[in-house]
Amino acid sequence: MAEEKLPDGRAAGSRRRGGLRRRQRSLVLVVAGSVVLTGAGVAAASLIKSPAQAAADTRPPPTSVLTATVQKKVLSETVITRGTVAAAQRIDVSGEGAGGKDAGRSIVTKVAVEAGKPLRMGQLLLEISGRPVFALEGEVPAYRDLRPGSTGDDVAQLQRALGRLGYGTGGDPSGTFGSGTERAVGLFYRAHGFAPVTEQGEPVAAPKEEATGTTGATGATGTTEATGTTEATGTTEGGADTGGVSDGTPPATPARPVSHTVVPLSEIAYVRAEPAYVEQVSAHVGDEASADLLTISAGKLVVDGSLSADVKGLVKPGQKVSIASEVTGDRATGTVVSVADKPSKPQKDAESAARSGADTYAVKIEPADRLPASLAGEDVRLTITAASSGKAVLAVPASAVSAGEDGRTTVTVRRGEQERRVVVDTGMTADGYVQVTAVDRGALGVGDRVVVGVDLSGGGPS
Repeated sequence: MAEEKLPDGRAAGSRRRGGLRRRQRSLVLVVAGSVVLTGAGVAAASLIKSPAQAAADTRPPPTSVLTATVQKKVLSETVITRGTVAAAQRIDVSGEGAGGKDAGRSIVTKVAVEAGKPLRMGQLLLEISGRPVFALEGEVPAYRDLRPGSTGDDVAQLQRALGRLGYGTGGDPSGTFGSGTERAVGLFYRAHGFAPVTEQGEPVAAPKEEATGTTGATGATGTTEATGTTEATGTTEGGADTGGVSDGTPPATPARPVSHTVVPLSEIAYVRAEPAYVEQVSAHVGDEASADLLTISAGKLVVDGSLSADVKGLVKPGQKVSIASEVTGDRATGTVVSVADKPSKPQKDAESAARSGADTYAVKIEPADRLPASLAGEDVRLTITAASSGKAVLAVPASAVSAGEDGRTTVTVRRGEQERRVVVDTGMTADGYVQVTAVDRGALGVGDRVVVGVDLSGGGPS
């Protein structure tokens, strides 16, 4: 069948297909326009907010309540500082005046000890121009030469020191330098290969011979058996001529010089007690003996610390101390034995005080047990327990305690969303905690959570 023709000569089918395509293009344009309009509406909706929505968006996040657990613990208020381990006594041995009066120069001629070695009482330390310097036990340094006739506590100290070494002073009274003490000094010196120093004493006359008044056949006394008379000497008692008649008194014997032993102060270094050791030796053979030659440390090791002015009032004698060395790892306990009333210069081991130039106060710590010798001279940490509750008590963080307008001290206990105020009495404060006791018994216990603050970041309850 032949296709129908339109007046313009085109086939009717072609015309219908063209109209369909036009309708399809129109639909696409309508859909595209709708999508554009929808997107624009969404964008506009995101930019345009109602007043309620705007207020909601600017509202701060919800707050969270911060809580902490009520604990039962021992509260201790501590002071932490630094200290140096040192012997109870430190002695600098000088060569001043040593060597004897006959020495032209004071020169170190022998060093008999080594640094770090233990020291025995009676031990030779040095020789100065050939003369010894000994260590003897005693509290008071030598301050004068001692000789027969000397009296005093320093003489008694010398006598005790010699007696402990086995050199008894005989019947000499304590504190009196007599013949027994002189003999003991001589024995001690000679036992170490030295002669004691001596000096000329007052001349002493020899004892007179007793006249018998008679002789045998010799007539040595100037008498004879036959006559019983003396021969004339030609002198009188006053020295005048007596015509040869004698009174029978023998002529006087000339006085003879006497030497006495002397203990020079320069030859004795008194050390309080053992244990003692040589801390440092700076002397060498051939050196001039004018300065400090060696240092001795003696007695039990103690700790010398320092306190800043703001904590000095918290520390008292008798308080317990923890001693720790970060270098050796040693740990020990001790007790405060003294706190200085007056400030001293900042110590080198108190770095912060030294930098600021602030006053520091010396504190001395006595260890409960003997410290190892390896700690001598070490810088250690001191933790002083200034106060303690003594036993476990109910405690809350200090931020949990508040004072109300009614004057009562309270904590706020929170359970779930419920809160209640509990009136408490407070005790000591230490390490950020406060001792609390509920006025109403049972109103507060271990494990309860108390409010300590709020978290404004909205991180949720703690």
